[in-house]
Amino acid sequence: MEIRNEILVPDAFYHIYNRGINSGKIFSNQENYLFFLSKFATFLSPLCEVYAYCLLPNHFHFLIKVKSEKEIRTFVSKGNDSNFSFHQEKGLHSYESIVSKQIGKFISSYSQAYNKVNKRHGPLLESPFKRKRIDSEEYLRNLIVYIHLNPVGFNVDFSTYQYSSYKSILSKQKTLLKREETIAFFEDVENFVYLHGSGQPAHLCQSFEL
Repeated sequence: MEIRNEILVPDAFYHIYNRGINSGKIFSNQENYLFFLSKFATFLSPLCEVYAYCLLPNHFHFLIKVKSEKEIRTFVSKGNDSNFSFHQEKGLHSYESIVSKQIGKFISSYSQAYNKVNKRHGPLLESPFKRKRIDSEEYLRNLIVYIHLNPVGFNVDFSTYQYSSYKSILSKQKTLLKREETIAFFEDVENFVYLHGSGQPAHLCQSFEL
């Protein structure tokens, strides 16, 4: 299925990524980055778990795991989407579209706020957002490293980059990240750090090219 339209199914891992229109800037200052993350938490925390992320000046990456069908049904039953129907199998208001719709709302909310502050008009990010299902643990490990090494392309040290999950995963501070679960894919912290320092997984670069 085309990566722009693949259904986000419960209990599955996905690489969610996108860039600004014409590769334009989507973050202008620290406040933008932090606001983007807060909006993500507001719209997506009830529906997915985050294992890794990286925000760059003109694009972003998230590795998420969609929550269970039961949790998604609970989210909807609390009145979060009055148009939703558990009986509709396909289409805009069907069960299978709920996570994609929330991601769309998240992106729209951020874009509207960014446009207002920066006195600009029109779409900020490409639409629809890109998504790719992760089908193996090896692929998932490589993707985590790939996401965290993205700042290298901007001549920035990935290990100290502020808008990435790398430092948060290694810290002890409170976080919404699935820290222990992410490290478990690498067996331990030492191996997590070692594999990040051994170089970017080249075979992933072409697959996730923006």
